[in-house]
Amino acid sequence: MNQSMHTPPTHQDTVSSADGTLISYQTMGTGPGLIVLGGSLRTSEDYLPLASALARSFTVHLVERRGRGASGPQGSQYALEKEVEDLLVVQAETGARLAFGHSYGGLVILETARSLQVFDRIVVYEPGVPVAPVPTGWMSPYRERLAAGDPYGAFVHFIRGSGGAPAFMTKLPYWYLRFALRIGFRGPSWQRMRPLLPASLAEHEQIAAQQGRLAEFAAVTASVLLLCGSRTARAGRAEFEAVRDTLANATLETLNGLNHFGPEGKTAPIVAERTVAFLL
Repeated sequence: MNQSMHTPPTHQDTVSSADGTLISYQTMGTGPGLIVLGGSLRTSEDYLPLASALARSFTVHLVERRGRGASGPQGSQYALEKEVEDLLVVQAETGARLAFGHSYGGLVILETARSLQVFDRIVVYEPGVPVAPVPTGWMSPYRERLAAGDPYGAFVHFIRGSGGAPAFMTKLPYWYLRFALRIGFRGPSWQRMRPLLPASLAEHEQIAAQQGRLAEFAAVTASVLLLCGSRTARAGRAEFEAVRDTLANATLETLNGLNHFGPEGKTAPIVAERTVAFLL
């Protein structure tokens, strides 16, 4: 079923970021202003179920991060700071004092809140704040496969090397995984992800560049709810505990039965319910 059938009336706006890049966002619902920022390999469309559920309680501003949709390109000078600048112009335009971030979007929000007190309350679902060393060995072969016009081959390197896949998948032969992806990854979600593969590399390079900076996030003074899924690997959940312990005012909750992609699709209402309870 088309997700947009359940989406409340929206209007789309664009703002110009500090470097002139246009940043697009959709606004829906009524209530306090809430900015929603998504993760790598995702567009704002992936978060429409979440935004729609939140729009019953908030005026939701669903951001299309740079490198996606109607927003401008990442640019050759791409860095985490560019994402912070993008978020700040949306915040200034909307006046929203609440924020929700998933994965890389969660890192962007916490990095923004670390330096400027623009948000009163924040919810982050499995934010991409590095605690343990970040694997980077997959990045060069990933880049080579992209340059060769082989997006499936690139994605296999990401799956096997980035640390997020189940252990059994990392042991499967490269050729087998690539073949399985070609068979299994064909639908609309792959069509949305495929153009984002280069942007995802740049974003993961930025995550790796934040290694060793965990203590700096103690400067986040906003009240933060950290959410993670019970189906996320135990090592990952231990990292979120370390983030909670670093932040000045944070609570960590584990949502039963959810994985890293909890804020998307059918499980989005569960995440929305916890978000509403914390932010209101």
